[in-house]
Amino acid sequence: MSQYRSNRFNHRPKRNFSRGVKGAKRVKSFDPTSFIQQNNTTQPRSKPYEVVHSFADFKISEALKRNIASKGYTQPTPIQDQAIPLILEGKDVIGIANTGTGKTAAFVIPLLNEITKNRHKKILIITPTRELAVQIRNECFSFARGMNIQTATCIGGVNSYQQKSELRRNPNIVIGTPGRLKDLIQQRSLQLSTFNSIVLDEVDQMVDFGFITDIKFIISYLAHERQSLFFSATINGKVKDVLSHFVRNPIMISVKKQDSLENITQDVIKIVDKSRKIDRLHDLLIKKEFEKVLIFGRTKFGVQRLTEELVKRGFHADVIHGNKRQSQRQRTLNRFKRNDISILLATDVASRGLDIDNVSHVINYDPPESYEVYIHRIGRTGRGDKQGTAITFL
Repeated sequence: MSQYRSNRFNHRPKRNFSRGVKGAKRVKSFDPTSFIQQNNTTQPRSKPYEVVHSFADFKISEALKRNIASKGYTQPTPIQDQAIPLILEGKDVIGIANTGTGKTAAFVIPLLNEITKNRHKKILIITPTRELAVQIRNECFSFARGMNIQTATCIGGVNSYQQKSELRRNPNIVIGTPGRLKDLIQQRSLQLSTFNSIVLDEVDQMVDFGFITDIKFIISYLAHERQSLFFSATINGKVKDVLSHFVRNPIMISVKKQDSLENITQDVIKIVDKSRKIDRLHDLLIKKEFEKVLIFGRTKFGVQRLTEELVKRGFHADVIHGNKRQSQRQRTLNRFKRNDISILLATDVASRGLDIDNVSHVINYDPPESYEVYIHRIGRTGRGDKQGTAITFL
């Protein structure tokens, strides 16, 4: 077992519980202080995984290889190196890897190749958030350029008319969130009996969001003989119990290790006077090195109010949360990616799956509720070989 996993389970930092106002519901919060101290100590590093393939080695179509090369990819990441050959062989796979390690391409590439061999192949990809569904759709588009592969994206927050129109075109790939997929099945707009591949991405968040009942409902409509793929950054006991009902003899791949946090400098700021909290944030944001900042808060109301205050103070900031329409959320994300705004505030809807380049800092303005949420939040910075900083207010 790696030192990372040993730290996580044997020396797990404590969670705090607090009441905001008299009679309010207790809220869990995670204090990362001891976790940061452990990671700052000198510890033996596990031997890095050595990639054994190049993309040219994989038994995939030449058109797919050309699209991969056009994106500048030559060597797969560890999760891609291990998962792609297994998926091409038709195996059920459970893949565990840190965020930002290329999990999406690990399943998109081999599944697109299967479609080139069988134009009747149908694939269902389920994600916990709308943003992740859109990101996967965009990856499918870029890898399948010129290959005449149809996709449909079925997510909440937008009118379903366009989605039903896409489904009538008999797409090879359907990407969606559980609630909207269930609605379309019940309306008989989505027929899943011919779908013989399923991907669940970010499985642990599916459990956290309470989507398991919907997922079981959706899977009951799939072909009995199917390939099942599950990818996530964490797999705990509860998730393993869920997966045991969905897969048969899966192959577990894990390339998750502590080294992935090397690129992230972590710190904690203790707030004694809550009335000065916004001023402490202001003092950070005016520093030159805070170039592109993602700020996480607990509630929709809280991040909305904080955004309005930062805008009043002259910062170029915007916000995404559950009360925003999907078109608004996507427009705001695009503005942040294009650097039209330098500060994005979000609830945890944005802590999974979003691939945003060059985020210099993640600030936990409100502490996360758990270790897992903390890891996913700070994983928005320090991606790939870039350096990043994560700061948590306590």
